[in-house]
Amino acid sequence: MKNITNSPRTLIALFVVILLTAGAGGVLIGLNHNPGHDHQAISEAGEKKQLWTCGMHPWIVTKEPGQCPICGMDLVPKVDDSSSGGEKEKKIAFWRAPMDPTEVYDHPGKSKMGMDLVPVYEEEVSGGVEIKIDPVTRQNMGLRSVLAETADLVRTIRTYGDITYDETRTYRVSPKITGWLDKVAVDFTGSRVEKGELLAEIYSPQLLTAEEEFLASSGELKKAARRRLLYWDVGEATINELAQSGKVKKTIPLYSPYSGIVTATRAVAGGAVKPGQILYEISDLSRVWVEAHIFAYELPWIKVGQMAVMTLPYQPGANFTGKIAYIYPYLQQKTRDVVVRLEFANPDLALKPNMYANIEIKSATGRQGTVVPSEAVLRSGTEDLVFVTDGKNGFAPRRVKTGLSIEGDRVEILSGVAPGEEVVVSGQFLLDSESKLKEAVNKMLAPKAPQAPPAKAPAGDEDDFFNDM
Repeated sequence: MKNITNSPRTLIALFVVILLTAGAGGVLIGLNHNPGHDHQAISEAGEKKQLWTCGMHPWIVTKEPGQCPICGMDLVPKVDDSSSGGEKEKKIAFWRAPMDPTEVYDHPGKSKMGMDLVPVYEEEVSGGVEIKIDPVTRQNMGLRSVLAETADLVRTIRTYGDITYDETRTYRVSPKITGWLDKVAVDFTGSRVEKGELLAEIYSPQLLTAEEEFLASSGELKKAARRRLLYWDVGEATINELAQSGKVKKTIPLYSPYSGIVTATRAVAGGAVKPGQILYEISDLSRVWVEAHIFAYELPWIKVGQMAVMTLPYQPGANFTGKIAYIYPYLQQKTRDVVVRLEFANPDLALKPNMYANIEIKSATGRQGTVVPSEAVLRSGTEDLVFVTDGKNGFAPRRVKTGLSIEGDRVEILSGVAPGEEVVVSGQFLLDSESKLKEAVNKMLAPKAPQAPPAKAPAGDEDDFFNDM
């Protein structure tokens, strides 16, 4: 066994222990000689001095009143929030259904499916740092707020349109033989014709030959000659008259197969005609189309069968009711909008093609949703924010998911705000700037994470003088 009393290292260790014991005793002695030290320290810490701060820049704190060095506004008394102590309790923003994020409430309970609502905390939807503004500064900033509410999702689309012909009621009349117009009964555009009315008389050598074959033949040949005349649009009445008279007719009449208005004509007396040449265009204007133009983002509100109301600038007070008949499946190349075809009855021909018209289409989704004014939403391109106030001096940004835009310049909120919460609709740009500035300052002033201590040397390399004991 070693003699530890004679070891140099042992002597050094004992000396260090003696010094540490003496130092601790000195501290204790010093405290015992100053019995009023603790009371004095507590009393100094317990004194609450009134501090002053800026409502727009809360990190500016002074011991005396004055003006803010940044914005020049008068400083206001600073409210001491340190008395609450402990960790700040999480604040519930709203309650939502577990199976449907768009079903939100401002109180706990059951969802439409009978499931318990789950809380959504403000920190989960917050888009920045909550700020506090005193009433005077709030008034100077012109802040206004309204309550988010539940409303029917209804929208009225107002647009323009052009009256045009109903293509399903537009017809073209053209001969199937070569010949000449011997007589023209309807010779100008705009004429109204009825079905079976005489339009013109055509002279054709082909028809003369077909007539002679019909009169000279019998049996099956006569039937074949009759079919040929029918295929050339010679009417049954004309063929029966030919059979009864037994005489060849120089000209064959051309009758209108439809009723309507002649919108175009190329029939000139004495003019030559050939198969397929369009002599008349006839349109039935008792029903017209209106081609209305809407934007692509309005398509969710449009569907076939919806009713529409049309007004004409030159007939104030007169309303025409129609319906959506077709939605074109592509956008117009130049205007980048979608054409919607509307159908309107026109019995008295008051609606004339190429008229300009104003269109209103009222549509509803058949459901309700949480809505706020459109001006309450701050759109940055990557996210949408609204500022929610607690009704006092606190303003907190919330990330929201927006839905449909409805009438009254309002927008649907799918998540982020519950009905009954108060949202800011004026001055929120200043709040957004202040919140982001405060958030940046807090990040700058936040304590940095401590660096990891240096790695210790292996145990075998340490020169521990106690190892020799």
